[in-house]
Amino acid sequence: MLILTRKVGQAIIIGEDIEIRILEIDDGQIKLGVTAPKNISVLRKELIEIKDENLKAASVNKEALSKIENFIKKR
Repeated sequence: MLILTRKVGQAIIIGEDIEIRILEIDDGQIKLGVTAPKNISVLRKELIEIKDENLKAASVNKEALSKIENFIKKR
């Protein structure tokens, strides 16, 4: 992991076309501005984690479904 120190107004560049700029630092929070091409998805990590958990919760366990089907057929 690369660790950098930046001040308000300063930026870092990732690759050739992604810029992350420090916009504001206030009360323990940092406001970042991200400039990236439209084909690059920029999301907060916690949103991706929530999406992954939702997909996992919504997935069907085929073995459990098969057991339920067999149980219903036997009735």
